Amino acid sequence: MTDAGEPVPERLVDLLDLERIEVNIFRGRSPDESLQRVFGGQVAGQALIAAGRTVDAGRPVHSLHAYFLRPGRPGVPIVYEVERVRDGRSFTTRRVTAVQQGRTIFTLTASFHVPEEGAFAHQLPPTGPGPLVDPESLPRLADEVRAHLGGVPDELERMARRQPFDIRYVDRLRWTSEETAGAEPRSAVWMRAVTPLGDDPLVHTCALAYVSDTTLLDAVRLPVEPLWGERLLDLASLDHAMWFHRPFRADEWLLYEQESPVATGGLGLARGRIYDRAGRLLVSVVQEGLFRPRGGIHVRSEAPHDIRTRPGEAPHEPGA
Repeated sequence: MTDAGEPVPERLVDLLDLERIEVNIFRGRSPDESLQRVFGGQVAGQALIAAGRTVDAGRPVHSLHAYFLRPGRPGVPIVYEVERVRDGRSFTTRRVTAVQQGRTIFTLTASFHVPEEGAFAHQLPPTGPGPLVDPESLPRLADEVRAHLGGVPDELERMARRQPFDIRYVDRLRWTSEETAGAEPRSAVWMRAVTPLGDDPLVHTCALAYVSDTTLLDAVRLPVEPLWGERLLDLASLDHAMWFHRPFRADEWLLYEQESPVATGGLGLARGRIYDRAGRLLVSVVQEGLFRPRGGIHVRSEAPHDIRTRPGEAPHEPGA
């Protein structure tokens, strides 16, 4: 809290600072929020920290694959059990199981790699208008919501002020189903940690794992419902995968481009690409989510989007 009694942003370095209770066992705190479920990005970030703390510092993580299995309870500590699967000359593999109150809620497998000089290199550039927009010129997400609603409930206001990342949408928010009609399954945000994260590269990597779960499924929802306002769908993250291509700092501005190539059978797939301000591709992300009509409401059905021919909250764990 500040001197005036106002909430301060959650310090990610504190949230990611796990207690080591055995050689391969760690305990992480879970903020006692008014949410029904622990934020999935928090569990992913803490699990990756646990894995990284059992690996030599000279081997940064290059990929992770994770599954959200059960909802976590806010305010209840989470225990992370690390299995040392492999320690090779170039690669190290770790498997992490997150346990809360005796039940597995999340699993993660991460691979770490000794940096090498590659024989070649290439990347695709950013595709949307995001690189042309100065993130400092965009409204903060909380400010945009506050301006549209004329204010928000005190409880949500306190939560908004404690968010550890500053997230700013490149395009204006849509608030009604009419505004989303015909929208492409694409979204983009600029984001950075609100407070400095220090100089430990693992902390920056885990901070980005945390925030990567915040907006990725927006791209799936956009053609069907507004991101804010009227809600037609209940959603849950099912799995999450990331590939880390280059070093970065999560407390500097990063562009997160997101798109959904397909949604069918109640499942929606989202892909994300995270760039720095110079346009260098830093991280690739893929996630699948479960989407179900809320309260039996009929959801508008349209022909599948074909991104090749069209012009240019978060409870996140499954309860199924």
